[in-house]
This record gives sequence, C-alpha cells and structure tokens, in this order.
Amino acid sequence: MNAAVARILDWPVEATEENPHVLWDAVSIARAVKGTANAEFTVSGVEIDSRDVQPGDLFFALKGESTDGHRFVEMAFAKGAAAVVVDRPVDGPHVLVNDTMEALVRLGAAARARTRGPVIGVTGSVGKTGVKEMIFAALDRASRGDAHRSVKSYNNHVGVPLSLARTPSRARFAVFEMGMNHAGEIAALTRQVCPNVAVITTIAPAHIEMLGSEEAIAEAKAEIFQGLERGGTAVIPADSPHFERLRKAALRCGAHVVSFGKAKGADVRLLDTVSAIGGGSLVTVDMGDRRVCYTVAAPGEHQVINSLAVMAAVRAVKGDLGAAGVALAEMGGLAGRGARLEIDVPGGEPDENGQRKALLIDESYNANPASMRATLAQLGRTPARRRIAVLGAMKELGSHGPDYHAALAEPIREAGVDYALLVGEEMTALAGELGKSAAEELGKPVPFAHCATVGEAVDALRAFGLERDDAILVKGSNSVGLASLVTALGRQEG
Repeated sequence: MNAAVARILDWPVEATEENPHVLWDAVSIARAVKGTANAEFTVSGVEIDSRDVQPGDLFFALKGESTDGHRFVEMAFAKGAAAVVVDRPVDGPHVLVNDTMEALVRLGAAARARTRGPVIGVTGSVGKTGVKEMIFAALDRASRGDAHRSVKSYNNHVGVPLSLARTPSRARFAVFEMGMNHAGEIAALTRQVCPNVAVITTIAPAHIEMLGSEEAIAEAKAEIFQGLERGGTAVIPADSPHFERLRKAALRCGAHVVSFGKAKGADVRLLDTVSAIGGGSLVTVDMGDRRVCYTVAAPGEHQVINSLAVMAAVRAVKGDLGAAGVALAEMGGLAGRGARLEIDVPGGEPDENGQRKALLIDESYNANPASMRATLAQLGRTPARRRIAVLGAMKELGSHGPDYHAALAEPIREAGVDYALLVGEEMTALAGELGKSAAEELGKPVPFAHCATVGEAVDALRAFGLERDDAILVKGSNSVGLASLVTALGRQEG
C-alpha cells in the first residue's frame, strides 16, 4: 500500500478536540450583525431552536408566524447558551439588534466572506440532500475533517443563513443545499451562498403545484447559477430533457458547464456499472482525461448517477478523487432517504441463530413521481422472499396529483411487489388503478390495502404479517408521517 492510499484509508472513527473550537466572539458577531454586545464572550455553535441548544452556542431569538424565540431565551441559557441575539435587552450575555432574522442573514454573510476554501451549492428536484452529503463525505475525508455542510435539510430562507453562520473559519470546503417551492427562492439563497460550484441533481415534477410545469421547475432550479462566483462551475444532468435549458441558463451567468450522466457527450460519463457485494455498485466513469473506478455503497441506479455529480463537483474544486471514491464506498443510505435496516419480524421460520430478520428500506422523508419510480425499481432488484411497498401520498402535485399517483401502478407491478399498503387520501387514484387491474386480471394482480392514517397502516401491516427475509420499502412525503411507521417497525418484537 503506497503512502497516499494509506493516508486516505487511515481515517479516525471520531475526531476529538480537547477544547471546543471558537466559532465567533462578541466583537465579530456585533460587527457582522450591526448590533451591540453587552459583554465579552465566545461561542462554538449557532442555534435557532432552544431545544437543540448545546453548551457554548449562540441562540438567535427568531420571530415566527406563531411563536417568538424571545420566549425561550431563559431555556437557551439554562441549556448552556453562551449568548443570545435579541431585539430587546435580556439578562445575560447578548447582542442587541433591530431584527433577529436580518441579523442571522448578516452573520451568514460574514461567515461566507471569511471562508477561504471553495463553496459548493446543491439543488435539484430529487437527491439534493444525498448528493450534498456525498460531496461533504468526500471532501471531509480529503481535508481530514476541515469540510463543512448544511445539516439535515436546512435548505430554506432560515436554514441556509444558519448553515452559513455555522461555517468554521478553518473550513477548507463547504457544501450547502438549497431548496424551493416557488420561483425566486433559489435566487435569493444562492446570492447568500455565492457558490464556486453549483450542482443541479435532476429535474422532476416536485412542487409542480406551485410552478405549473417541469419547464418552470427547471427555470427555478437554474436560478442557482445566478449566485456563482466569477469563473464558477455549473454541474448539470446530461440525461435530463431540460439539459439545454439548464446549460443556457448557466452560460448566461458566465459559468463553465460540466455535464454528468449516461449521454454520449457527458463530461463525466457512466461507462459501466455492475452489482457489488452488499447491494451497491461498482462504477466505471470516463472523466475526459482519465477513467475512474469506484464503489457506491448505496444501492440503486439513481445513486450511481448521483455519484457522477459528486465526482464532477469534487474535481471542480480540485478535491481528491481517490478520497471521494473511498467515501462513496463507505457511505450507506441516510435515515429517511434510503437507510437499510435489519429488523426483527414475527413470522417465518427462524434462521440457524433462531432469528427472524427482514430488510426495512427507509425512504420516509420525501417522495415525488421520479423518486417513487426509482426506489420501486430498486425494490424490484432487491433479493427478498416477498416485496412489500408502503407508499405514502406525494404532496404538492396539485391538479396533476391523481394522474401521477395512478401511474405508480406500473412500477409497482414491474417491481414484483407482493403487497402494497397505500397511505393518504391522495392514494385513492392508485388504489383505483390497482383495483381495476385486479378486476380485469391483467397479469398477476397486486394485493393492496388503502389506509387513511399512518396508525391504520401500522395495524394493517401487522395484520398482514411480516416474515423472515421480507423486504419492506417505506416511502412517502414527509408530511404523511411514515417515519413513525419506520420507528414502530424497528421496535416490534420478533
């Protein structure tokens, strides 16, 4: 093993520091937010939810439609906040400002201004959180812990400035996710992030209720290029029917365009993929001047395509492609976004160890027509005795909703689903389509049940009876609440 490979593989399981890193001090905060500090202090984190405050944090008392963060200042101090940002004097270290939300945006801007390394912005209809996490994992390994990213799905008008404000001054790379459901929102966010590289994962009919068409969605996503730093790079999907629209939008903003996908002219082009041990894929990619081979641990063709965007972004910021390959090989699915869990189930013959295990695929965080089709296809390729699909309603589809839901009947049949459990009123159209197929006896009908609530779905799934070696896909829009079903299944006793 050569020295370079050894450095990449020799990665600490958990980084530790004797002293928490100082993120901001009172003087720099007051200067950035145009406020007045009443004491000297330093902070090691930034938080907007008093329930999540950790010792040393700076708490912003934001005002929302239904609550006022100033009500929770005492709680923040009780949990160890080093200081708070408020619009009225309080007992304890604080910075006084006119508007706390405006102050958060200002602190985010100050953090972006002091960031010395390249910044990557990620958006897209499907896969943006997963791609953001993949890019971060690749760059964090390459920089040995000096990369930063927005956590969870902090991708809106509050989450983006919060994530920026949390950027350590030592960060060599930073990755931020940007989301939207109306035109103009990405434009506002990208001007805060000012990315050096802007990635669009894909275009699909997510939020079509608000925007009306996929073309309008593509235009809204392309707003990310408006914030690109001079000489920046736009990473866009070559296989998208909206490729030319995205490419022209990027060029209008002066971007260098890098495409990824299967298309013949893609700059980062998929040459070959074969199944890897454990359900992932061994991928070979043509990057123009070189071919790269690596493993993607997360299963599914969509994850392979996502990895091409990751490699394009890593190369654009002069990151280590070898470290990126190692990170992709180690990185499984995220909770709610493809995590694969082994759970105890009550039915079937026990194995040689006396256990009954089934595979639970947790895709409970979001759903749209494109991601539904992709995950159902992956379920069909997953080895299992029976395949069970628990599908929650897809939100924000407007008048297109019934057609998009009904159209899931085809990928359900193609996946060889043995039982479908449909959750939510919007699933009525799909239930009708599956029922029609059963009545007409077109091929093998798919047994299904339609439940109004998640509680009913939990009961229905238990009544159906899960057995050893089943594969259970749970997918739906986050507001449906299927995460609680995942929790219930994980706790059930075999």
